[in-house]
Amino acid sequence: MDVLRPPLININGRIYRRTITKEDSYEEDDFSYMDPPGKSKQGEDFAADEACDGHCIEETDKGFRCAIDVPNVLYKYIIGKKGETRRRLEFDTKTSINIPKQGVDGQIVIIGPRRAAVSSAATRIDVLVESFRKKQPFTHFLSFPLNDSKVQDGFLRFKEDVLQQCSQDHGVDASIFQNPAKLHLTVGTLVLLNESEVTKASEHLQDCQSFIREITGGKPLSVKVSGIEYMNDDPAMVDVLYAKVNAKDGSDKLQAIADRLVEHFVSLGQMVREWDRVKLHGTVMNTLFRKDSTVEDSGGSGRQMSGREAFDARNILKAFGDYHFGEFELNSVRLSQRHSTDCTGYYSSAGSIDLS
Repeated sequence: MDVLRPPLININGRIYRRTITKEDSYEEDDFSYMDPPGKSKQGEDFAADEACDGHCIEETDKGFRCAIDVPNVLYKYIIGKKGETRRRLEFDTKTSINIPKQGVDGQIVIIGPRRAAVSSAATRIDVLVESFRKKQPFTHFLSFPLNDSKVQDGFLRFKEDVLQQCSQDHGVDASIFQNPAKLHLTVGTLVLLNESEVTKASEHLQDCQSFIREITGGKPLSVKVSGIEYMNDDPAMVDVLYAKVNAKDGSDKLQAIADRLVEHFVSLGQMVREWDRVKLHGTVMNTLFRKDSTVEDSGGSGRQMSGREAFDARNILKAFGDYHFGEFELNSVRLSQRHSTDCTGYYSSAGSIDLS
């Protein structure tokens, strides 16, 4: 990390510098506050007015109290190695921080003699949680199912033809093809660390139904899955091969729905924007499947990762570049759970909405 240009974290419109000191078991982050443009308040008055937007601080007969909902998987980062992080927070803010036992869901409770001190401690915990949340693997993803029977049949023909014509090419074998029942387009990924966060994400998805129906006119969207593409620089060293997905009528309705979904979840802090526009494609071949057939596409760049054996896609692209997998009526957006399977073979759903 460039110490002169530390990463910045945005919490409720306030910018924090993040500096990292490495410890034995994990990285512990220190944070310093940066005034937003035009702000010049200083001291405790600033902390009291500005620092704790998302939490309620109540006055008690012993001072002030604030309860924060934090997924239990993140407790260890607030406690720190041998309790060092919590002790430092308590010392710096002159507060008492009570954290539930590891593995037990509950609230982190901050108690202090002054509102500004409790507010400061709550903000520091928010920043720690936001920082370490970004290090967690995604647990759920918004998806458009592409596993219509016609598309599955087209995919199976594609797989058969590729293995028949290109199996001599480096790295091409049956193990790297997608499970046809799990064909999908990833709109965006989410890190949902407890049932409360899953419920909120499902509710946020329901909020999207009105604008989606405005785009579709309250009807299913006819889409075609046709053509293939890759996203790294060298077609001879490919890790992920995608099928292109577009609205059948040539409109940008599918793109508009996907982009609005991402915009909505990013604005709520439940998703990180990876692209200016969502990539409209579904994975058909992925070298991660060699070791684990349940791996899901994160919608990422497809760049090579360590420990993966890439495949030579040049002949596949030449012979099947315009391959037509099929057309169908898309009628749902799913909040899909990673590493799961429902009774149809698709991912288990934590929520869904219809386009019609």
